[in-house]
Amino acid sequence: MRAMHYEITLPADYDMGIIRHRVASKGHLLDAFAGLGFKAYLMRERGKDGSPVNQYAPFYCWNTAAGMNSFLWGPGFQQLADDFGRPVVQHWSVLAYEDTGAPAVTPRTAVRHRQPIPATSRLPELAEQLADEARRSVRHDGAMSALTAIDPRTWEAVHFSLWEGAAPKGPGEVFQVLHLSAPEREKPATGRQW
Repeated sequence: MRAMHYEITLPADYDMGIIRHRVASKGHLLDAFAGLGFKAYLMRERGKDGSPVNQYAPFYCWNTAAGMNSFLWGPGFQQLADDFGRPVVQHWSVLAYEDTGAPAVTPRTAVRHRQPIPATSRLPELAEQLADEARRSVRHDGAMSALTAIDPRTWEAVHFSLWEGAAPKGPGEVFQVLHLSAPEREKPATGRQW
């Protein structure tokens, strides 16, 4: 499994209704995309939920590398690059994925938290701790799914969770979920991925 994310930061006076319209008219195009666990169409608005910026920032969980590559080299991502410029695409190897099994419920909020991994960390113990964080996240009321992933190039962990309503207070950036494409959300095995 791979997690993937990019951020398109927009001007402070940008009409975020344009992003809402874009997602409302095009979000369904990935609702049956092969290899995609889920795509959360995320948005932050300056001054809301502590956001200092306007931002369109989709987050993906890919079940297959072929699905991720098909998207990145396909017409949908090219259209995004044509409209906003080609963003830097961050990606991580998923260590743990947890899901509450409520696919009929639509998430309204997402939280992303990045964490640097110190060079002194013992990796086996750290991997267990990071997997535990995903398990703990889905125990909260309103939690739908959570994952923890690692970029071994930069040694950064990312924690990502989807919520039915407001997320509990804690570290990380809060996003509005405008749409969730989840063609293969039930396919990945939950728990640790090693």
